[in-house]
Amino acid sequence: MDIERARYNMIEQQIRPWSVLDQDILDTLAVVRREAFVPAPYRAMAFTDMEVPLTVGGRATGESMLAPKVEARILQELAVRRHETVLEIGAGSGYMAALLAHRGRHVDTLEIDGDLARFAAANLAGAGIANVTVRQADGSDAAGNLPAYDVIVLSGSVPAVPDFLLARLNAGGRLAAIVGELPVMQARIVTRAPAGGFGTVALFETVARPLRGFAARSAFRF
Repeated sequence: MDIERARYNMIEQQIRPWSVLDQDILDTLAVVRREAFVPAPYRAMAFTDMEVPLTVGGRATGESMLAPKVEARILQELAVRRHETVLEIGAGSGYMAALLAHRGRHVDTLEIDGDLARFAAANLAGAGIANVTVRQADGSDAAGNLPAYDVIVLSGSVPAVPDFLLARLNAGGRLAAIVGELPVMQARIVTRAPAGGFGTVALFETVARPLRGFAARSAFRF
């Protein structure tokens, strides 16, 4: 496979037509080597328009990487700035954290699966990305140990946006989540207004695997 041709085709045929037109974002996608974050058995699928299963040491984790165009669109709409701190729930392979790290000051990424947390950390280290901290933790139960962030990304779906994560947003901060349950889910950006309160923008309909832990919680309000 011609890796660079496949990367170019991914950007030009999948991502750009999905209204991802910010050249800085497209440049980031060209620089961060997605194939380096894909499990070896699925490396040929690195640039395909689909979710990629995440296996570690032959074990199916039940998790997957989001489709490239979904990752790219969320990254663009978040508009992460160089001075901002980022929290990601669901590290997966570490790829989204790598993209966020190229945009922001520092990324904390939480992963409930220990094998995946180690896989993500190894991938990020191999890519030379030093401004990401990977923690094995349940993101649905870690609010008490978290500071406030400028940006929060949920790399999976939740039935609704939980209050405890909204409370971790700084004024002007943004949270990206895929909200809903099958068969209807919607990617959204929630922004915390400087004067208080939250505003929501619906981006697009999609589907994604649920983040572990969140579906079992009942105290949601949105």
